[in-house]
Amino acid sequence: MLVSEFDYELPEELIARQPAAQRDDSRMLRLERTSGTAEDRMFREIPVLLRAGDLLVMNDTRVFPARLFGRRSGERAQAVSPRNPAAKEFLQGRVEVLLTRQLDGGEWQALVRPGRKISVGERLTFGEGRESLHAEVTARGEFGERRLRFEAGAGGEFFERLERLGHVPLPPYIDRPDAEADRERYQTVYAGPERGSSAAPTAGLHFTRAVLDEIRERGVETATVTLHVGLGTFQPVRNARVEDNRLHGEYYRIPAETAEKIARARKEGRRTVAVGTTTVRTLETAAAKNPAGVVETGEGETELFIYPGFKFKVVDALLTNFHLPQSTLLMLVCAFAGREHVLPPDAAGPPRRGAAHPRNRDSAVRAPERGSSRPDRGRRSADQKIVVATAVATRLRSQ
Repeated sequence: MLVSEFDYELPEELIARQPAAQRDDSRMLRLERTSGTAEDRMFREIPVLLRAGDLLVMNDTRVFPARLFGRRSGERAQAVSPRNPAAKEFLQGRVEVLLTRQLDGGEWQALVRPGRKISVGERLTFGEGRESLHAEVTARGEFGERRLRFEAGAGGEFFERLERLGHVPLPPYIDRPDAEADRERYQTVYAGPERGSSAAPTAGLHFTRAVLDEIRERGVETATVTLHVGLGTFQPVRNARVEDNRLHGEYYRIPAETAEKIARARKEGRRTVAVGTTTVRTLETAAAKNPAGVVETGEGETELFIYPGFKFKVVDALLTNFHLPQSTLLMLVCAFAGREHVLPPDAAGPPRRGAAHPRNRDSAVRAPERGSSRPDRGRRSADQKIVVATAVATRLRSQ
């Protein structure tokens, strides 16, 4: 299977730069999976599209200001002639760091730009004076990946400084600087206290507390898992064949209460509805560890890469945002809903035009037969559908 099979044209004018005024004021595409017919809705209508008895599972990770701008010390830079007027700027040039995962002892996995110029042993400084952060590059990986050790360690002082110096890690296709308002809007209303994500689990950004209250009043049960979003979610695809790609590991945790709710819903024949691809990967990772496909409480690492052909064991419906061309997230959605429903037949333009684009204003829900990677048209009833919506700002395609 080729990565190019998951390509489509994404016009710049379809990418919104700002979120909708209200979280739930986003368009939603409801897609009938049996017929392929689509219906434009609004995200605030999601309560009426769920069923009494459904179990809605959300990722409660908290995003932290993971993007840092600083300067290098130049200690490991290639020598430049002192007569060169650009010598100082070259040696102590600007650097951009995206923290992707906290390790032990004050160390972090990170993406660094410009990556080629930052060698092991280089020291980086962020901010000025007593409130600054200082880090040393301790290991080097491919494609700009580095390991950094911060002098401030891993405790409260480090995060206090990070909150002041860090920037909200907006997706690269949102071509604008982050603003103070993004700290609230790029966080789900149900995020827990534990920091850990360098990108938001964006399908959940559309929910308001009022929408969640209405969902519960209609008899829908809710539960949470935690997956700290990092490179495993947003890393680009490097190899031409889908099967030749591997994902970075991401930490996940499933509380005992959530495992119990999933087991009870399964026993009673009720649907498990996943909010976002991170929730899907968390639940399906746990199920894969158990011969019976049972989700048990616990924590660990997931490197699960879901693409067409995958057999889903837990998730019966999916609420998801729109995703970028040739991304692993788009492949997951195609595995769940069927590529023929997600991408246009000729892949010449955005699928299901009229919604919105990645992470900014649209998302989607789908529902496959348990244990099947594709819809069974002979047994699936017409009311089992795919819903697409969005909540932060765009106007593009259907997943």
